[in-house]
Amino acid sequence: MLADGVHSLSDLISDIVVLVFSHISSKNKDRGHAFGHGKYETLATLLVSLILVVVGGKLMSGGIRLIIDVMNGGEIPMPGKIALLAAVVSIVAKELLYQATAKVGREVNSPVVIANAWHHRSDALSSVGALIGIGGAVILGNKWTVLDPIVSCLISLVIIMIAVKMAIPSLAELLEASLPEEIETEIIKTALTVDGVDDIHELKTRRNGISFIIDAHIVVDPNISIVKAHDIATNVEKALIEKYSSETQINIHVEPGKEAE
Repeated sequence: MLADGVHSLSDLISDIVVLVFSHISSKNKDRGHAFGHGKYETLATLLVSLILVVVGGKLMSGGIRLIIDVMNGGEIPMPGKIALLAAVVSIVAKELLYQATAKVGREVNSPVVIANAWHHRSDALSSVGALIGIGGAVILGNKWTVLDPIVSCLISLVIIMIAVKMAIPSLAELLEASLPEEIETEIIKTALTVDGVDDIHELKTRRNGISFIIDAHIVVDPNISIVKAHDIATNVEKALIEKYSSETQINIHVEPGKEAE
């Protein structure tokens, strides 16, 4: 139950991180940040993941120490029945927080809010584990109090796995990884639906917080005017913005196609 309480405290810390960095990421472009502040949200997601790793590691080490102590003849105090009630309340509260936070995260397409939602769910999972561990000890007697640290270790493993799953895409984004192949294919198809676009290549993409950054070369008829070519490029930008969001940053380079023989 103590381990579960420490995990709940980490929730408060991650909430503060999310609030501060989400505020920064919502700022407009400035002289020092030509592409905006979206990466601050990505950094916040990574920080929340690291907090979860630390919490999971602490829970694991504490549980292992208690298990070793029991193996050496030590005893773990019997948890009180009030701890069972606290675990049940924590499960319900944290699952409700997860549902509410995840819903908002999906609506605003915010990875850091979704990551923080999973932090709430991991807390609910730790409470489920605490309920099993404490309940087993209370029902089965003193000889089974070791269930408490055993379940704590299992909880910590789940927490660490969730943290790593969240950290990998955040780290990839900070390292300027391209968008998934299916999204890039969708971008190409969208551009090719615009009248006047004969081909598209040199596509470069990356994520910037909740938005995309897209660079591409489009091929147009070499005999049209510069104004017409510019209009086609503008239409491609409009199509992509409509497809994704107004926050999408697009840079289109126009190239002339081959002259017809």
